[in-house]
Amino acid sequence: MSIAAMAPAKEAPDFSTDAERWQAVVARDRRADGRFYTSVATTGIYCRPSCGARRPKRENVAFYATPQDAERAGFRPCKRCRPDEIDRQAAAVAEACRLIAAAETPLSLAELAEAVGMSQFHFHRVFKAATGVTPKAYADAERARRVRAALNTSETVTEAIYDAGFNSNGRFYASAPKRLGMTPTKFRAGGAGETVRFAIGQTSLGAILVAATDKGIVAIQFADDPDALLRDLQDRFPKAKLVGGDAAFEKLVARVVGSVENPSAGFDLPLDVRGTAFQQRVWQALQEVPTGKTVSYADIAERIGAPKAVRAVAGACAANDIAVAIPCHRVVRNDGALSGYRWGVERKRALLEREAAA
Repeated sequence: MSIAAMAPAKEAPDFSTDAERWQAVVARDRRADGRFYTSVATTGIYCRPSCGARRPKRENVAFYATPQDAERAGFRPCKRCRPDEIDRQAAAVAEACRLIAAAETPLSLAELAEAVGMSQFHFHRVFKAATGVTPKAYADAERARRVRAALNTSETVTEAIYDAGFNSNGRFYASAPKRLGMTPTKFRAGGAGETVRFAIGQTSLGAILVAATDKGIVAIQFADDPDALLRDLQDRFPKAKLVGGDAAFEKLVARVVGSVENPSAGFDLPLDVRGTAFQQRVWQALQEVPTGKTVSYADIAERIGAPKAVRAVAGACAANDIAVAIPCHRVVRNDGALSGYRWGVERKRALLEREAAA
């Protein structure tokens, strides 16, 4: 997968000052919804920042962190923008996630919507906005998680599949490589039967491990200790056949090292990306951030159509196993400061400086 050039989205402010909050009200900025609430002294109501009602005078406006804070101050919710629904929607989504996790068999959209007191259409839209995936995709991921756990304890693969709530082993087998990264039998055997080629090289940022299946690269990782890289790979594929790279694979590693040392060269090697549907959407969005540019977690959440899933985006970045090619190092805080990086903030700073220079 290649990095496609596209204009970076404008970074959202963190709305930490009253000036930023008021500007959001003036612009009816939906990115501010849920971050704070506005009250109007002359009407006695409180609203979302994006409310389409007539703009109040600045001297009559105060800001609150939560609907409860505004209501304790004596304000009632606006009937137009319904700011109190944000908390109710979050609670409904949390309850739906709990129901999905507890259900022995898959729940339909109608059953979930009825359980949380919403119409099917409204529930589907609210759930996707909050989690970044549809209720069905979330349920599928939950069942796949159950299968991964059951494969280690059940007597047979078929038993594990049915125990996890799949009513057709054929349906699960068809999607297993995407859900597990390999067939159920191979997963049950700790990756046995799968061949992973690898090599450890050296860069100016320390040791680097590159590992690949016949489908593409599954890992690019940095470390100060080369032995730690190998141990981590063995932990990830405990029963796979790990094969040291031959001359052809060494050339692939050299191309990866070249991308680290010279970011302008780009990265167009095939990847074997393994993760949940949501993680893969985040990783794809990261690949679309141009070299030399940075974005915030909120920007990525916006780009994948899940503006409220900022924490989940951060989690997907932390779960990324393919450094540089999936450039999670290009994600910074809203104020431009460097946030955490799986392979160390100093490496992140070095990568960004090189890309800016290139």
